[in-house]
Amino acid sequence: MTDRFPMSLADVNGLSPAAFVDAFGDVAEHSPWVAAAAAGERPFASRDQFVAVFEDVLREADPDDKLALVRAHPDLAGRAAMAGEVADDSKREQRGAGLDRLTAEEFARFTALNDRYRTTFGFPFIFAVKGATKDMILAAFEARVENDPATEFETAVTQVARIFRFRIEDRVLP
Repeated sequence: MTDRFPMSLADVNGLSPAAFVDAFGDVAEHSPWVAAAAAGERPFASRDQFVAVFEDVLREADPDDKLALVRAHPDLAGRAAMAGEVADDSKREQRGAGLDRLTAEEFARFTALNDRYRTTFGFPFIFAVKGATKDMILAAFEARVENDPATEFETAVTQVARIFRFRIEDRVLP
């Protein structure tokens, strides 16, 4: 994040559409179209409304766009994350959950689950890791890989919405 955050809600509401997308386009992993659509819903009366608008944009999106957004997320503790090739927010969130300090055995377990999950569902396992431990994440991973595709896609979208909340709360004052 930059020194422009945290930002007041008045400042958020006063941004031009382009500046809004510049500031919040990365809240939805590699999907600035969410921020572009949300920009038109301002002014926001509260930070919670801001979060809700991002979620509404996601939930009302074309199914292909929604799937593309889910697929834009990196694997948790995946090779790209370990190499530092993910978005800054993802790096910070995974580091906060200890996913950058896995043992060789834990890394192998995450890799096997990531591969199984992607093969089963066609998109990465999404989990809003803020406040979670690697053990909590692994337990959710192992449980969710058994879900049916429709249930798991809805779960993934719900987790993306949680990620929106965490990222917006980090950037916008209450």
